[in-house]
Amino acid sequence: MAANNPETLQIHRIPQSTYIDAVRWLPPLSVFERFILLAVSDSNSDASLLEIRALNRSNPSILTPLSSLQLASRTSSLKVCQTPHKPLIAASSFSGSVRFLFVDNVEVGFDGSEHIVPEKSLHVGPISCIDLGGNELECVSVGEDGRVGLVSVGEGELSVRKVFDSAGLVSYSAVKWASPTEFVTGGLGFSVQWWDLRKPGAAVSQFKGNWDQGASSGIVHSIDIHPSRKHTCLAGGSSGTVFTWDIRWPQQPIVLSGAGQDAASARSLSASEVWEVQYDTFTRSSNHRISSTRVLPVMMCSEDGILAVTEEGEEPIELLVEPCAINCFDIDRQNPSDVICSMEWESVAILSRA
Repeated sequence: MAANNPETLQIHRIPQSTYIDAVRWLPPLSVFERFILLAVSDSNSDASLLEIRALNRSNPSILTPLSSLQLASRTSSLKVCQTPHKPLIAASSFSGSVRFLFVDNVEVGFDGSEHIVPEKSLHVGPISCIDLGGNELECVSVGEDGRVGLVSVGEGELSVRKVFDSAGLVSYSAVKWASPTEFVTGGLGFSVQWWDLRKPGAAVSQFKGNWDQGASSGIVHSIDIHPSRKHTCLAGGSSGTVFTWDIRWPQQPIVLSGAGQDAASARSLSASEVWEVQYDTFTRSSNHRISSTRVLPVMMCSEDGILAVTEEGEEPIELLVEPCAINCFDIDRQNPSDVICSMEWESVAILSRA
């Protein structure tokens, strides 16, 4: 596996006093400063918090606390999006609730207004994953209970509705918007489902992971959709598996890592769980003749402590190798050269690529 050039990569590891459940970049609120959002939990006090911190430009190893909010339950999924007025935060919990908060652009903190979808309104038990997007400003949610829910976030009260309920026959673990009316879910058996809100009742297309030569008990942990290629779904999950699913050829996945019918040609990045995947808009494709069928560069993090970039048919690039799990990461949309990730041993790392 190829290693990243150390002269073009700066890594700052920052120890924390609490466990990091999730980490996200906030949209730019200031010309001179950058901010991150952390979901943290303290096993000693059973406290769970959302925290906004400022990144010190002159010394990236310093994260200055600006605002915090105590939560009733640990965060299971954390998303941020920019609205016309201010950033919106959505945080789901292991108890089954979803909290929506806005960030004050001037004071750079939680502005005091929040909406909460209470437990059992959308799901019975933990919410596995949420995503912000949709036709208006909507949050789609999936859970272990086999339900798919939708929350419309307006200026007033929240509007909550059930999209689908498998009555426990299916378990969902990941979700991602593909368009204003379409989203993708993933779950057990490396299964992926494509949904269209204009065609209610059930998924309009489904990919079953019967290609993986006996590893069908695996789980999809993370999904991403490229902004210019909504027809192609990127998924990461068990046994180091990273693959793409193109709805134009629904039963012919392209395996980038791990188990699968293309495993012989794919470079294995990890032997354990792939916790998160994102398309990497910073890394240029090595193939200058890019077609609509070629997979663009992908970043992933894993249980065995690997943060890496891979591309179809190319040698992967290791960005970070740790002695503990890298649980999640986020690429800064405004500065895609910068990546932040959280690690099992109560620390975060900030990577800057030249």
